[in-house]
Amino acid sequence: MRRPVVGLTMGDPAGIGPELCLRAACAPEVLAEAKPIIFGSHGLLARVAKRCGLKVPAAAGLHEAVDAGKPAVVDCVPDFDPEHLRPGIVQPEAGRAAWLCVREAASAALRGLVSAVVTAPLNKEALQSAGVPYPGHTEMLASLTGVRKYCMMLYSPEISVSLATTHVALSKVSSLLTPGRIMDVIELTESAVRSLTLRRKPHIVVCALNPHSGEGGLFGCEEERIIAPAVRKAESMGIDVDGPVSPDTAFLPERMASTDAYVVMYHDQGLIPFKMLAFDRGVNITLGLPIIRTSPDHGTAFDIAWKGAASAASFMQSIRVAVRLARRRTCNR
Repeated sequence: MRRPVVGLTMGDPAGIGPELCLRAACAPEVLAEAKPIIFGSHGLLARVAKRCGLKVPAAAGLHEAVDAGKPAVVDCVPDFDPEHLRPGIVQPEAGRAAWLCVREAASAALRGLVSAVVTAPLNKEALQSAGVPYPGHTEMLASLTGVRKYCMMLYSPEISVSLATTHVALSKVSSLLTPGRIMDVIELTESAVRSLTLRRKPHIVVCALNPHSGEGGLFGCEEERIIAPAVRKAESMGIDVDGPVSPDTAFLPERMASTDAYVVMYHDQGLIPFKMLAFDRGVNITLGLPIIRTSPDHGTAFDIAWKGAASAASFMQSIRVAVRLARRRTCNR
């Protein structure tokens, strides 16, 4: 089977993203399964490579890189000055560079030039300081690809969770929940789990928002008004789903053993158990996009940027999952 072309975005150049891309692009296990292309700044990557004792692939135009049989760098930031960027610091020019790389990689995926995009971490504060109007990759890619029905899913063999809301203040979560939104996340999650595990009817658990599932309205009425109607509709469509389940017992070992994925109401409700169980192996997948996008489940790690100390384990796992999804999408056409 032909190796799919996978675009790697360098993320925030002041973080560990450039090092992750350099390590992955030359890793034998990656080259055996995929043709990696780094979307970034060749000058910046060369600077990081020198500091970390790594090799930097040659720069190439997009079509040349796609056709090449070896890794290459597509320079997406031609007016970027890598010599003045400092590692480990929030900088507007770093946020702008990260945004331009994601934009170019998404465009290449939409045109069918790359089979999947794997994004290195970016810094939300740097994005905002650069005037980029998105809180993160998920919202950015949804806008770039023109979709409205999408969600973030954290996947690992141990546990998988999808988020009904993502990077928002806890005080705003309730106002953003609707039966339609939760139903969308249930459907996207069920479809993704089937693709990843090849199980025909995965079991999905939907978490409640409030303690004890609202305790009959004593602690909140979102369960009765919003979450339960979505679960009932999913059941009527033939989806194997249970909920709303009290969050304090949802992740007990005996329940996890029979659960293929969770739908949670807010970021930390799902990310805390996920990172406890699968921090080094977790993969972030954006569901609902017309392209395949994965990323590691960690941040920019400014404290170890450009020091040659970054672990590429989660990034490499993100590439493996992207390749698996790309091949299954090809087989299903």
